[in-house]
Amino acid sequence: MHEKIVSELSKIVQEEQVRILYACESGSRAWGFPSKDSDYDVRFIYIHPVDWYLSIDDKRDVIERPINDKLDISGWEIRKALRLLWKSNPPLLEWLQSPIVYWERYSVTTKIREASPLIFSPKSCMYHYLSMAKGNFREYLQGDSVRVKKYFYVLRPILACKWIEERDSMPPMEFDQLVEELIPKGKLFSEIHQLLQRKKSGDELDFEPKITLINKFLDEQILHFSEVAGSLDVSRTVDDSRLNNIFRDALKEVWD
Repeated sequence: MHEKIVSELSKIVQEEQVRILYACESGSRAWGFPSKDSDYDVRFIYIHPVDWYLSIDDKRDVIERPINDKLDISGWEIRKALRLLWKSNPPLLEWLQSPIVYWERYSVTTKIREASPLIFSPKSCMYHYLSMAKGNFREYLQGDSVRVKKYFYVLRPILACKWIEERDSMPPMEFDQLVEELIPKGKLFSEIHQLLQRKKSGDELDFEPKITLINKFLDEQILHFSEVAGSLDVSRTVDDSRLNNIFRDALKEVWD
């Protein structure tokens, strides 16, 4: 599948007349708990030739392809990506540390990674993960019988909030690492670990009785982070001139 993905990215380069700077896996495969039928969620950052930017016209700043053969592929134009980075956009920050990289060319991604910790906003990112956890918890994990696989889609953002609170940095993508470093060994750890092993072995994990211990943990953590999020800092240690320089340098490096 890796070769197929690289081939599709190469087609986009030719068809759209752009250069792809970076492409990675962004979904459950990167998080470490894919299902047997999970899509490949490929996300990329690209740049147009210089003349494309010398225009007063508003132009489309995303490239998307229809989902086909379990391949979900889309990308953001470099200026869009940098604007979102300036807002400490969690999905973009996750892309930059994905454990599955399909394509990385030029020095721009390294420069973006170096700037990211200085732009990282604990408040913005915690609100993002908290909203995700609340929505999935409310929709899928209420009642005596629940969609068990959805535990991962509440646990992961809750553990991301916990990482931000304790370490004041962007959480890693891998679910395994979050669990190992943030959950003490004991009954809760065992319940989560057992669920993860079932998921990795290919169990369907559809409707089953709720796991009371995990539900209690999630309920408590959602309440806790609902109080914590508002007190976090939003300050940055760099100004936006650094991102402007990254964009200009990318244009020179790619097209000169």
